[in-house]
Amino acid sequence: MKVFVNRRIPETGINMLKEAGLEVFIPEHDNLSHEEWLIYCQNHDAVLSVGGEFKYDKDFFSQCPNIKTIALYSVGFDHVDIKEANRRNIPVGNTPDVLSKATSDVAFLLMQSVARRASYNFQKVKDGNWGDFDPLHALGQELYGKTLGILGLGRIGFEMAKKSKAAFDMNIIYHNRNQNEEAEKELNASYVSFEELIAQSDVLSIHANFTPQQKDLFNVSVFAKMKDNAIFINTARGGFQNEKDLYEALISKQIWGAGLDVTNPEPMSKESPLLELSNVCVLPHIGSATIEARTGMAKIAAENIIAFSKGEKIPYCANPEVYTG
Repeated sequence: MKVFVNRRIPETGINMLKEAGLEVFIPEHDNLSHEEWLIYCQNHDAVLSVGGEFKYDKDFFSQCPNIKTIALYSVGFDHVDIKEANRRNIPVGNTPDVLSKATSDVAFLLMQSVARRASYNFQKVKDGNWGDFDPLHALGQELYGKTLGILGLGRIGFEMAKKSKAAFDMNIIYHNRNQNEEAEKELNASYVSFEELIAQSDVLSIHANFTPQQKDLFNVSVFAKMKDNAIFINTARGGFQNEKDLYEALISKQIWGAGLDVTNPEPMSKESPLLELSNVCVLPHIGSATIEARTGMAKIAAENIIAFSKGEKIPYCANPEVYTG
């Protein structure tokens, strides 16, 4: 079986594929055009897909009839048309669990960075602009005993909640499709409606899977209902927020600050007015950017493809219904 890997990944995963007897192709450069990517896909049986710039939609599947499985180097799979994959009996693998701690670390980092205006103050140091001591200038806020609201209390959200509870004794509330009994028992978390979540959270952190129906979910009307001391954190998908509305909410002081590891669009323009605000911290989508997480992701992606090549169910399947439909 011929496997196309569109970007370099840790060698552990590549070696696993080769040791399993699979033919692996990795292009010499990472920045493939859409046309180059499509041609490579057309000439392979499986894709180990790194990054979200290419869409696995109905048009893709029509143009690449030889593709039998897709192994995503990510947890999220919003760039894959799952219904079309199911229709064509194509299992789609992802990489859950292994990056939960790393991504929640970034959410936790952003929460603290925004609360203490770390990016702004670091820039002052770099600019040699400490200035005279001003007891009232660019003050932060403390997190002790505040309410953390989680949208999407799955694996990553649970890790974020656990850290926040342990470090700052934060009160945990959440909104989910289903109640999380483990979080309620271990963290004394409370299930609330979406309206209650946005109204009660001092920090609101997004960890949900993104769907097209949730595009711009956090817009002018939602920000207007949040607390004026609220910190908005997003390490999930940039599509959740309308960034024009987010900027307006920040400068009008409807909310207090924002920490983003994902942006809309992505990458964010260096001219974005959000980058000029002292109460904003933006990172370039580094949630899983640790040696441990990225290596684990490579192993899981390889395991998915190897299992498929043996005629077995892939162990980490984003569309398990493909095996029961």
